[in-house]
Amino acid sequence: MKLATLRNGRPDGQLVVVSRDLTRYVSASRIVPNLQAALDEWKALYPALSALAAELDAGAVAGQPFDPDMAAAPLPRAYQWIDGAGYLSHLERVRSLKGSKNAELQTSRPLLYQGGSDSLSGPTDAITVPEADLALDFEAEVAVITGPVPMRATREQAAAAIRLVTVCNDVSLRKLVVDDLQNGFGFFHAKPSTSFAPVVMTPESLGDAWRDNRLHLPVRVQINDALFGQPNAGIDMHFDFAALIVEAARTRKLAAGTIIGSGTISNRHDEPLPTRRDGIGFACIAEARTVEKLKYGRARTPFLKPGDQVRIAAIGPDGQPVFGEIDQRVVLL
Repeated sequence: MKLATLRNGRPDGQLVVVSRDLTRYVSASRIVPNLQAALDEWKALYPALSALAAELDAGAVAGQPFDPDMAAAPLPRAYQWIDGAGYLSHLERVRSLKGSKNAELQTSRPLLYQGGSDSLSGPTDAITVPEADLALDFEAEVAVITGPVPMRATREQAAAAIRLVTVCNDVSLRKLVVDDLQNGFGFFHAKPSTSFAPVVMTPESLGDAWRDNRLHLPVRVQINDALFGQPNAGIDMHFDFAALIVEAARTRKLAAGTIIGSGTISNRHDEPLPTRRDGIGFACIAEARTVEKLKYGRARTPFLKPGDQVRIAAIGPDGQPVFGEIDQRVVLL
């Protein structure tokens, strides 16, 4: 089952069911008005939503053309957005950046930060920056949306709480990271609005691509139409989503509608840019620059600038985006 939130002038948007091939949609308003309401009553509403999806895919209902430009973030304002650090290869690369800390707990317990969730961005919303020289970076990640999770949840409870899966762009302003980390309170100004793919899917609808609490698909990143990276999200993920949720619920319960990010997808390799057609590449600029410093003695790849285009999509076996595509341009405020 594929779901999306369309803009309708209201803060939470309108929940729709999207066809398997992402070409058509049908409103779910006769069942539930928005995604948060669906998550609040998931067990009761899931059968009706699933049946509507089956009707749409079978052609029993005609539906309307699905346009990603109409889509908001699946949860335009979420109760909570928690980003984890599931990929140790990403941490190992960015650990050398100024302001980062070499924490012993990184291999035994995942790092987390709580991001802003009051105004999450849709797949084609601009990445708006207040200044052009803030070292703007993208971070391609997998994200899950949970049902309620009790405090001190077990791995089994955490895995069972995963309701929906998608990909996101956790935007970073690298120039502000140092100040945020050194103030002792963690990220704030360095992390503007996170953007999400137009569609979310239930884990079971992903088939074999979802196993071991991981998404086993390559996530393709293109910058200005050039291939930047296509790391596989299921490879080198040291902390799976069950582990991330368990850690998030260590001292608190999580409400239905909590979003958990995987951290920047990262596969171990030492090949610098440009990325070959069959290469791995990177899911953020900071990693590419770190590899360049090791190989050439200096970073070659610039950070994003106004006018640049970022495209992110998880790619299925048929070569098509599974959740649709994040397609954003950088705009100076």
